[in-house]
Formats: sequence, structure tokens, C-alpha cells
Amino acid sequence: MKWRVAVDRAVAPLGLTHAQYALVASLYGMHRTGLRPSQRRLADHTGLEPLYVSKLARALESAGLLERTRDPQDPRAVQLALTEQGREVTRKAIQVVQGLLQQLLEPLGGLDSPRVREFTADLATLLDTPLNTESTEHTEEQS
Repeated sequence: MKWRVAVDRAVAPLGLTHAQYALVASLYGMHRTGLRPSQRRLADHTGLEPLYVSKLARALESAGLLERTRDPQDPRAVQLALTEQGREVTRKAIQVVQGLLQQLLEPLGGLDSPRVREFTADLATLLDTPLNTESTEHTEEQS
């Protein structure tokens, strides 16, 4: 939550929220690899709910930062692309968030330190560990 609040504050002057930043930064990265993803694919990529991605995309489109177009291969799907203004805002936002990340990781030696690389690997392992919520619910019921 601390990170989300910090990103919200850092990107607010650019007219973005943390969730919008996650969307445009992901879209920016996907575009750099030659992809023009659908809303569904971007939702899968970001881990956000498809309905939420649709809501964010509409707001970003209204702000002139992205374009939503029908996929010629699948008329039910909507493809997303950043506008020129969207790419410029996203580049600035990425720089701001990278600076914030550097500041956050400074006590561990900075972004490129061996300690941060080890921490990142440990965190990835923890995030990839599936949680069995059924056993937690069962344990709570027995208490």
C-alpha cells in the first residue's frame, strides 16, 4: 500500500493514478516489443480485472493518452495503443517511478546492487507461491 500511495503521489502531476500508470507503462513496454494488445491481453499481463482495464482505458482515451480500436481479426476485441501524447506522458512517468524505486531501494544498495537482486529473486519466489485459501478457511471454521 505504501508503494501504491507513493506512486499515486509521484505520477499525479502527470495526470495519472497508480493503476493508470500500471496500464500505460505495461502498454508502453508491450508496444516496444511490437505488440498492440487487446484489453483482455493487457488485463492478463497486468493482473488487473478486465472490467477495470476497460474502465481505465476509457478514462485514458478521454484524456487523449490512448486509442481504443476494434481488432480486425476479432470484432469483439478492442485493441489498445498509446497516442503520441500518451507515449510522452508514459516516458515521463516511467522516469519518475524509476527515481522513486531507486530512492526506495537505496538502503539496500540501490537498484543494481547484489542485495536488491537477491531480494527481488526472493520476492518473486514468494509471489509465485500459490496460497491454498481453502485450508485457511477450513482452519478458521474449526477454531
